[in-house]
Formats: sequence, C-alpha cells, structure tokens
Amino acid sequence: MVVSVTGMDSLSDRAAKMREALQKSQTITDNVVSILGSFDSRLSALETAMRPTQIRTHAIRKAHENIDKTLKAAEVILAQFDVSRQAEARILKGPHEDLESYLAAIDQLRSNIRFFSSNKNFKSSEAVLNNANNLLAKAISKLEEEFKQLLASYSKPVEPDRLFECLPESMQPSLGSPANQDGGKIHSAHNHSEQQTSEGYKNLTLIPPRILPLLHDLAKQMVQAGHQQQLLKIYGDTRSSVLEESLHKLGVEKLSKEDVQKMQWEVLEAKIGNWIHFMRIAVKVLFAGERRVCDQIFDGFDTLRDQCFAGCTSGSVSMLLSFGEAIAKSKRSPEKLFVLLDMYEIMRELHSEIEAVFDGKACTEIRESTFGLTKRLAQTAQETFGDFEEAVEKDATKTAVLDGTVHPLTSYVINYVKFLFDYQSTLKQLFQEFESGAETSSQLASVTMRIMQALQTNLDGKSKQYKDPALTYLFLMNNIHYMVRSVRRSEAKDLLGDDWVQRHRRIVQQYANQYKRSAWAKILQCLSAQGLTSSAGGSQVPGEGGSGSGASRGLVKDRFKTFNMQFEELHQKQSQWTVPDTELRESLRLAVAEVLLPAYRSFVKRFGPLVESGKNPQKYIKYSAEDLERMLGEFFEGKSLNEPRR
Repeated sequence: MVVSVTGMDSLSDRAAKMREALQKSQTITDNVVSILGSFDSRLSALETAMRPTQIRTHAIRKAHENIDKTLKAAEVILAQFDVSRQAEARILKGPHEDLESYLAAIDQLRSNIRFFSSNKNFKSSEAVLNNANNLLAKAISKLEEEFKQLLASYSKPVEPDRLFECLPESMQPSLGSPANQDGGKIHSAHNHSEQQTSEGYKNLTLIPPRILPLLHDLAKQMVQAGHQQQLLKIYGDTRSSVLEESLHKLGVEKLSKEDVQKMQWEVLEAKIGNWIHFMRIAVKVLFAGERRVCDQIFDGFDTLRDQCFAGCTSGSVSMLLSFGEAIAKSKRSPEKLFVLLDMYEIMRELHSEIEAVFDGKACTEIRESTFGLTKRLAQTAQETFGDFEEAVEKDATKTAVLDGTVHPLTSYVINYVKFLFDYQSTLKQLFQEFESGAETSSQLASVTMRIMQALQTNLDGKSKQYKDPALTYLFLMNNIHYMVRSVRRSEAKDLLGDDWVQRHRRIVQQYANQYKRSAWAKILQCLSAQGLTSSAGGSQVPGEGGSGSGASRGLVKDRFKTFNMQFEELHQKQSQWTVPDTELRESLRLAVAEVLLPAYRSFVKRFGPLVESGKNPQKYIKYSAEDLERMLGEFFEGKSLNEPRR
C-alpha cells in the first residue's frame, strides 16, 4: 500500500512539472510572436523610408546607361566622320597613282552615305550627306576619266600581220600576196599571248590581260553610280574607231553599188576574193577578240556588255557588209555567179560564229543584217542562175566557127557547169533557202539538164548558119560529143545519170551518120555501075568474067574524072574542117574509109581495064586505094588553105 501511494505522488509531481514547462513554452512563444510582429512593423517602416532612395538610385543607373550609349553612338559617328575624312583625302589625290586605294575609298564613302542616310536624326546628317554625295560624284567623274584614259591608252589598231598570225597556217598569206601588201614575212612576235582554238585559229589579244581587271573594277563603280550611258558612249567611241581602223589597214573598203558597177571585172573579182578573206578574219579573229574583251570588262552586267559590244562593232560590220550588199544589188552577169556562190559560202560558214559572237538582244540588228545579206546573195545567185540558162538559150553571138569545131559557147557553158559541181554542197544549201523540204540533188540535176538543153537548142540554131549540110552535121556532132565527153569525165555524170550519157552518145552517132550520107553519098554514086552502059555506041570492051560488060569507055572515063574532081574538092574542103577529139576524128575517118575504099577498089577492079587499055590511063585513075586512105588521114585536121599536104 505504501508503495502505491509513493508512486502516485511521483506521477503527480511529474505532471505538475510538465504543466509548468508547457506554460513557460507558451509564454516564450507569445513573446517571440510579439517580437516578430514588432520587427515586421519596423521593416515596413524602413522600406517606406528607403523607397525614394531606391528610385533615385535606379534613375542614376539608367542615366549612366544612356550616357554610355550616347558615348558609343558618338564614337561611331566620329569614326564615320574619320572614315569620311580619310576617303576624301584619298579621293582628292585622284585614281591615277593608286587605283585600288581610290576604289576602296569610294566603297568607304558609299558606306558612309548609307550610314548617315539611315541616321538622319543627327543635326549634321543632311550636311554630311550633301558633302559625301558631292564627293562621290567627283570621284565617279574622275573614275570615268580614268576609265576613258586607260581604255584609250591600250586601244590601238591591229596591224594586218597580227591578224594573219591568228589564222591557221594554210590560210596565212604568202610572201608578197595581195593580203600582205608590204611583202614582208609574217612574224610570230605576239604568239606568246595568243591561244590556239579548236579550228586552228589563235585568240587575238586586243588589251593586255593585266589591264582588263582594272577596267572591270572601274566599270563596276560607274555602273553602281548609274553611269551606264557614259560607259556605253566611252567604250563605243574608243573601241569602234580602233576596229574600223584595223579593218582599214587590212584593206577593207566601204563601196557602193555605183563603185562596183564602174570596176573592171578582173579588179572586182580580186576585191571579192579579198573580201571573203576579210570576212573570215573579222568574224573569227577581230570581233571574237573584241567579244572576249567586252565579256571581261563588263562581267556581271550582261545587258550593258552586249550593248557596248554592239555599239563598238556595228560600224565595222556595216563597212564589211556594204561591199557584199553592193555586189548583191549590182547588175547580174553569168561570170558573177561563182563569186556570188563564194560570198554566199563564206556567209554560211560564218553563220554559227556570228550567232555566238553577236549574241544578245542588243546585237539583234547586226545579226539580222548579216543574215539578210546571206539571203540576198542567195537570191541574186539563184536569179543569176536563171539568167544564165536563158542567156545560153538566147545567145545570138555571130561568132563563126568556120571549121565546124566546138563552139566557144559550148566550151564556156560546159566549163561553167563543171565549175558548178565544185559548189554542189553550196548550191544544195542555196536551193534550201527558197524551197525547204525539196530534194536538192534532183533540183541541181534538173537545172543542169535545162542548161544542157538550152545549149543544144542554141547550137541547133547556130548550125543553120552553114550552107553545107555536111558541115552542119559535123558541127553538131563535135559539140554534142564535147558535152558528152565532159559530162562523163566529171561529177555531172552522177547527177545527170547514165541514161543522159547514152542518149546523147546516140545523138552523136546519128549526126556522124548524117554527115556521112550528106558528104559522101554523091561521090559514092560515081562508083556505082548504074548508068555506065551507052545505047549511043562508042567503044565497049567486055571484061573478064563479065567485068565491065557493056560499059562505055567514055562514060567510065567521065566517071573517074568526076570522082577525082569531087574527092579533091572534098579533100581540100574537109581537111580544113576540124574534129578536135582524136578518138572521134579517127573513128569518123575509119567510118568513111570503110564505105569509100571497098567501093573504089571494086569500081577500079571492074572498070579500070577499060581505061587502062586506052591512052593516058593515069589521067583517069589518078589514085590508088592507098592514096585515098592516106588523103583521108588529112581530113578534119583544120588545115589552112595554103598549108602543104603531108
């Protein structure tokens, strides 16, 4: 019991202590809360007291930031002023001494202008801009003058020798040729600066390569300043005179239709040959070189580049084309056909080069003028072709061919046709100019056949001038044979065909047969037995085996005398006639001999005894068959009357 009471007292004490501790803790808590509340009030008061100070501090910091920004902006502006002063100093010195530095100064000045243009809120911006723009205008003006002087100092006419050196070796003029007027050799002094092209042409250096980048930089600045028109004028004026003078030195002349009409054919023909050479040199060497110069100076400015090139070459092209136009418009004549074809040929050859060199919209007029000349040359050549065909048929020259040989017209026409076949590809191209899709080979064959037919028609007319029909046939035989032989030996055979050749060979044979009948029918009648019997009497001698049976000696003698007289007349006359072709001459003699000699031998054998038994038989039987054969060998030799016999 005592134990339990003691325990209870202990628990009560512990509980009492715990209550006391809790009360103290509550008191402390209340005190802490009170203290914290007091702190909060004081902090609020402090914050209220410090707010004006904070606002002033922020404003001061903001002001410092603004001052820093202003100072930095001022530094930038001052730097721009400094750049402007430096650029001005370099620009005032001019571009001649140090072009690169001058161009850099212009770039800086442009940058300066852009800066002040975008910062116009500064009080002095407008004044600075005015000054900078004025300075830039002066700088560009000096650049323009520098471009002009630099271009002019390196723009010199090209000597002919330098142009010739750029040609393939096969085209270079030989010593003393017309294209090399001074007669000197062509040297290779400039070869180091010329590159070989695929066709064997060398690239002509018109302006040194080291100068072209400088001219490009100057041109670029002028373009940026909007001075394209000034560039166009400077380049055109400077380079056009150089190109024209280069062509003049080469020998190019600006000729009118009237000038051409006054020229002797030999002079004109030589000038046309030179013109063809000049066109090739101008397009493939001179203008191609100028195009490369333009491409480099105006690189990046395509429209301006083409305008400058067109501007500097138009005068030179016009000078070259004027001669071609004068020829195309001049009075047509047959001998001009081949030079017209030569001129047309060179224009066709240069077609692709002209398209490439004179590329671009600005060169349209130049391209059209060159292609227009090509068309006119083709038109004139075709019309000349037609004129020739008509002229052949209507040729009324009274040139007499007394010996029946080949007429000059025949040889002229045949040579003309043979020359035409040297231009087969050109003629085919020419026909295509006007008749697209047509078979050009058949066209050429048709034209050639018409010319041949026109010639035959004319020869038929000329053959009627002869009073002796035999000479008429001989003349026609000679001329048609000449046509056939010439065709067989030329390319015309492939075009006209074997049928044409065979048909005309038969015509030759027909004329040969007609000649024989006309020339020899009468004399062969003398060797006929018909009419040798006489009912009026007279001495008659029966021959052996009936030879000469019933023939009158007097009639036989007369027949021999007539034969001798006619043969001598034929010999005298036909030994003056001509068959110029050896083979035809021999075959014609043989054809006559094959008819005449057997008939003569037979006549002499049959009726000779009647004469030989009388007085002076040699007076009647003057010739042996061998004598006749020998004399036939003198026929068709074209001998003069007083030329001695062989």
